[in-house]
Amino acid sequence: MVSAAPAVQVSSPAEAFAAICLAAVACDGELASLEVRGLRQQLEYRQPYCRFSDAAMERLLDGLLQILRLDGCDALVCQAVPLLDARQRETALAVAADLTRADHVESTAEQHFLARLAQQLELSHERTATILEVIALLNNDSLAG
Repeated sequence: MVSAAPAVQVSSPAEAFAAICLAAVACDGELASLEVRGLRQQLEYRQPYCRFSDAAMERLLDGLLQILRLDGCDALVCQAVPLLDARQRETALAVAADLTRADHVESTAEQHFLARLAQQLELSHERTATILEVIALLNNDSLAG
């Protein structure tokens, strides 16, 4: 009898934070290279990811991609949320919002994802609105003609 390979699970706050970031860039059904590059950049300047070797970062993202491919964005987020504390949840929403804007187009799918994510993260409507407003301002190309 052949046993199935063990399911990959999100098992730490670091994996959970990265999982939410990956879900954000994949929520519209595609992983644009600009979004993937933005994902890595967002993670690589933060603790603990800045200490990861390239191989460790690849293992992390490969495991999360496996969950994403098998179960989808919602399942990935559902595994991640319980592992984050309140402060990490706020930051995860902010980074997710920033990542959805990496290609300078926020699709309806991305807007719906962020609304669902805020609910899953159990953030208040007011706090969510503030976070999303600040990220919109951060990404506003106010010097463009």
